[in-house]
Amino acid sequence: MTTFNDLGLSNDLLQAVKREGYTTPSPVQARAIPPLLEGRDVLGIAQTGTGKTAAFALPVLHIMAKGHLRNPRTIRALVLSPTRELAAQIGERFAAYGRSMNLRHKVIFGGVNQNPQVRALQGGIDILVATPGRLLDLVGQGHIDLTNIEFFVLDEADRMLDMGFIHDIKKVLKLLPDQRQNLLFSATMPESIATLANSFLRDVVTVEVTPETVTVDRIEQHVMFMKKADKRRALVDVIINEQVHCGIVFTRTKHGANRLVKQLGQAGIDAAAIHGNKSQGARTRALDAFKSGDIPILVATDIASRGIDVDGITHVFNYDLPNEPESYVHRIGRTARAGRAGKAFAFCEATEAGYLVGIERLIGQSIPVLTDHAYHDDGARPKPGQRPGKIKDPNAKNKQQNRRTNEGRRQNTSRGNNNSRSNQGGQGRSNSGRRGRSTTGQKGRSSDGGSKPSQGQHRSNRRRNGPSGQGNKRQQNRSSGSSGGRQGGANRRNQR
Repeated sequence: MTTFNDLGLSNDLLQAVKREGYTTPSPVQARAIPPLLEGRDVLGIAQTGTGKTAAFALPVLHIMAKGHLRNPRTIRALVLSPTRELAAQIGERFAAYGRSMNLRHKVIFGGVNQNPQVRALQGGIDILVATPGRLLDLVGQGHIDLTNIEFFVLDEADRMLDMGFIHDIKKVLKLLPDQRQNLLFSATMPESIATLANSFLRDVVTVEVTPETVTVDRIEQHVMFMKKADKRRALVDVIINEQVHCGIVFTRTKHGANRLVKQLGQAGIDAAAIHGNKSQGARTRALDAFKSGDIPILVATDIASRGIDVDGITHVFNYDLPNEPESYVHRIGRTARAGRAGKAFAFCEATEAGYLVGIERLIGQSIPVLTDHAYHDDGARPKPGQRPGKIKDPNAKNKQQNRRTNEGRRQNTSRGNNNSRSNQGGQGRSNSGRRGRSTTGQKGRSSDGGSKPSQGQHRSNRRRNGPSGQGNKRQQNRSSGSSGGRQGGANRRNQR
């Protein structure tokens, strides 16, 4: 069995991992640290919870501590993270591992006042952990110089692309020097990530920790089949029966997370939501309250949950099954850490049966089914031969037909209103024309016996007819009908 002593790390770092309670390196650490110490680029495919932060932080600290300290300090290592929470977690790890080293690091992200960050940068740092937006903002303002970067780490690359950061990543890459060491970590490896990796990784070593390896035996998994309307009540029952004091509930949407927190509160269960629409202050307060145990339940979306590294999580609830099987493994990996046991519950309704098929295919096993609960719905089970993916709502066809019928009614109503207005307008113009023509032989009197047109009306007619007096005949008829016979006669004289 490989030990940290076998990896060639410095004594300072060996003492640091011992303080953190690490006994043996995880698979990703054992396979990534040696090539990084040799100066190779590394492509790591690993989920959160596999120890990947230490896999890149320890060798970066080791190599930088051996080098000459620059005066003034310049940024030599850049770690790019998709979310504020993950950036903060990475910063905490650098602080823990490098406690006895003469190296400075700083974490910067948006959503907070930039002035303290700028002051820290001006004082000189060696390692910068940043989110793309704030990094490029401060680069544009002249507060950050990336020309001396020796190590570039792109963490959670798949989530970066999901969040639309690909163009920001390309901008950052253009600012970096050609001679540097690169590290890319991603939970999944779609074609877009492979293309990105090939664009800047050189002499690369690929380290892959499969999802099956991550799904440890210590996690007790269960799936509960139910109707969508019963999920909230089922969640409340399980939380109470299991006496959950530290659990995470995953929802698919931000709005769903907010709504569920409110509903849990109505059931007497304290909970807080964490997602992208929350301010940084609100997210930090929620996470701190969860870490301290003041709030037993944290409701999160997948993107915002990246960076939640909390020991002691006993339960994970997949309130909404993820549409990506890898996300399921990523979610349940929040529990059963540091040798502890954990439980994971998946709530599956009929339209999510295909998601469950994909998850079980990925992890290579069937998840045990709990049927002894008040909300069991056997109709939500996957059908024989079920394919992975979302199942269409059985009522979707009727709903779609109803939408089409309603849209047709609205269009017909709108068309009828337009035709009515058009008929009224045409009748008005016809009557107006008749009135205009009938007045030509009445010595300029209008059809209703009105008086002569005003000077303002003459000016209006001149503007409509133009300098040469050539107007549109229909417009003249309308004008003649609205202003009276004498006006109509004047228009015809203008035409001649």
